[in-house]
Amino acid sequence: MFTVTLKPKRDRPTRQGHPWIFSGAIDSVSGTPAVGEPVVVCAASGEPLGVGAWSPESQIRVRMWRFGSVDPLDEAFFHEKLAAALAVREGMAERFNTNALRIVNAEADGLPGITVDRYGDVLSGQFATAGAEWAKPMVVRALMALTGAKSFYERSDVDGRTREGLPQETGLLAGEEPPERVIIHEGEVRFGVDVRKGHKTGYYLDQRDSRRIVASYAAGRDVLNTFSYTGGFGIAAQQAGAKSVTHVDISAPALEQARANTVLNGFAEDSATFIQGNVFHELRAFRDRGRSFGLVILDPPKFAETRSQTMKALRGYKDVNLIGIKLVEKGGWLATFSCSGAITPELFRTVVAEAARDAGRTLRIVQELRQAPDHVEALTFPEGLYLKGLLCHVE
Repeated sequence: MFTVTLKPKRDRPTRQGHPWIFSGAIDSVSGTPAVGEPVVVCAASGEPLGVGAWSPESQIRVRMWRFGSVDPLDEAFFHEKLAAALAVREGMAERFNTNALRIVNAEADGLPGITVDRYGDVLSGQFATAGAEWAKPMVVRALMALTGAKSFYERSDVDGRTREGLPQETGLLAGEEPPERVIIHEGEVRFGVDVRKGHKTGYYLDQRDSRRIVASYAAGRDVLNTFSYTGGFGIAAQQAGAKSVTHVDISAPALEQARANTVLNGFAEDSATFIQGNVFHELRAFRDRGRSFGLVILDPPKFAETRSQTMKALRGYKDVNLIGIKLVEKGGWLATFSCSGAITPELFRTVVAEAARDAGRTLRIVQELRQAPDHVEALTFPEGLYLKGLLCHVE
């Protein structure tokens, strides 16, 4: 293997187990490793620190596969890593009463750039980095053997691959073609998942716990579900006895699937309202008409892909929360989220507090929300906590 040598005093994060090495920390590279090829990482003294994946197009130049050992990476290495990831989640499907779980969570499972969700008998995976692309065949073979899944479908159509110098790719990697819709359940609530064209790997499994918790406040209330996608929060609220549910999303196909999911759960299609439009515009329209709701859910897409976009993202979160808070009736509830990794929980709380002050409302947090437990976090990788949420009482 080629060797990457770090600059003096730039090895501390690697020694502490952080998986990313930025280009500015690298002093020299022996030879010209291929894209995604494993490289030995050494301190300035020459001491080996482990093995990582070489990514010459990215600012994150190396992502660590293993620390300490510099043994070559092979099928057995990835089989062991993936078996460990599955072991962490043993019993979760039964505990959460679901047939859909995240089974590989990238850096948090020691497998940078590799994300795999299981929907019934279908695995749907993203290989977002050069190293993940290099390891893909071994990962697919190991997971098909370990899980007994019928299909492994690739959803590597993510912007991050462009930054890695990789093309976006989708398609069947192993097994049989998955059905047009995979039916999953979260408790008694059911959803149809499109692994070919749905967001991320097909669905937002990270909000499973939040859907259940937020729905428990919906009984007898008018619920506004914004950035609704295929209806998750709103349908869970409807199952919990909401008086009415209004879904708002810019995507017509997503709303069509929300209608289908409404029917799938035993409700008439016209039992909920579906509004296609820009959420910011629709929120302002509700405000101008004096409309209010007992529960408002704000679950926007990622506003910041990188830290350089943080200020723009903060303005977006401030805007959507300011209008959303104004729509909550006195004594009602607000569930608001950020999935931007660049926005810390502290920053998000600050933005919501500022929005509440400008709206002239008093908010009390009754619960902080975060990604579901199968989206494990590593203590050495704080960036893995990307989903933040607040459930607030509004006066």
